[in-house]
Amino acid sequence: MKILRPLVIVLLLQFPAPAFAAGQTQLTWYGHAAFKLTTPSGKVLLIDPWLTNPANKSGKEDLAGLDKADLILITHGHFDHVGDSADIARKTGAKLVSTFDLGRALAQYGGYPKEQMGFDTQGNFGGELSLLDGEVKIAFIPAIHSSTVMAPEGSTDKDIHDGGNPGGFLITVRNGPTIYHTGDTDEFADMALIPHFHKVDVMLACIGGHFTMGPDRAAEAVKLVKPGMVVPMHFGTFPVLDGTVAAFSKALKKHVAKARLVEMKAGETLKL
Repeated sequence: MKILRPLVIVLLLQFPAPAFAAGQTQLTWYGHAAFKLTTPSGKVLLIDPWLTNPANKSGKEDLAGLDKADLILITHGHFDHVGDSADIARKTGAKLVSTFDLGRALAQYGGYPKEQMGFDTQGNFGGELSLLDGEVKIAFIPAIHSSTVMAPEGSTDKDIHDGGNPGGFLITVRNGPTIYHTGDTDEFADMALIPHFHKVDVMLACIGGHFTMGPDRAAEAVKLVKPGMVVPMHFGTFPVLDGTVAAFSKALKKHVAKARLVEMKAGETLKL
């Protein structure tokens, strides 16, 4: 399995030529599970935006320079996925996309502005939202993990609060790709149902192990989802997340998972 290490990759997905007339979908990785998705019209979605994670050496600069976000998607309540979301929300006015239970917990305990969340951007598993004038559809996908919320640093609230059920997102961009962000999860058999409803072009798969599936089980998950391309994430940020891209590549071969493996570096952007 050849690993691609691009600065910028232009992928010619199976869309007719006029699909990219208004621009291309761009995907930027900030390390760990944090991504920025920019739609062909320039709308900005942030997923699990812990921009200041240890794997992103320019995290503070990235956070300071981020002046636009339309939606913030959070898979579950752990600090390494909630990340810098409250700060970004206050600066940009971005609305929160999450399960209803997680959204309520983040507004009550996590510092997320209450006025930037509501039924229009909250959902639950089995549901799909049409947002940004229909340019994106976001489906809620279950995950096998846990979810708790803690108050931001400096708060007097030291308790751990329930964050609802963990999940992932299936994001379908009009005139662009369909992207599955797994969140933190183990593989589970129902992943095989995802391509029955949407062909997945890009799968963002956790491979770190310890708290999530590692390279071998992640390769089995790729085999179930059948994406055109897989980007590994959530590895190497902490010593215990010892899954590697090399091990993932070997596991994809072993399990005959045919997705194209693309290794991103923190700060890199793919044009899809």
